[in-house]
Amino acid sequence: VQLQASGGGLVQAGGSLRLSCVASGRSIFTVMGWYRQAPGKQRELVARMTADGVIDYADFVRGRFTLSRENAKPMVSLQMNNLKPEDTAVYYCNAVFSHWGLRNDYWGQGTLVTVSS
Repeated sequence: VQLQASGGGLVQAGGSLRLSCVASGRSIFTVMGWYRQAPGKQRELVARMTADGVIDYADFVRGRFTLSRENAKPMVSLQMNNLKPEDTAVYYCNAVFSHWGLRNDYWGQGTLVTVSS
């Protein structure tokens, strides 16, 4: 399984970016979403969606970011609006496949988001 992430870049505070992640090697996942890691900090959840469509957002992005998926393929997108300098981080796509008590986590290569003040 491979996850290909795209869409990062440099944006001014208040601007928007859209991240996309496409999976290959498997068409169905238990959960797909995004994490981020800022310099000197631990990786943290941004948003994730279950196969049933239930979405979980981190408090710091709720109301600003929207996670969506393509029904025809294993792809999730993260629309990020009203970006803040503290959103600066490397964003990682994550996909989880759980079956019979076994969990497999897959990670994309990371895409850098830089928000200038």
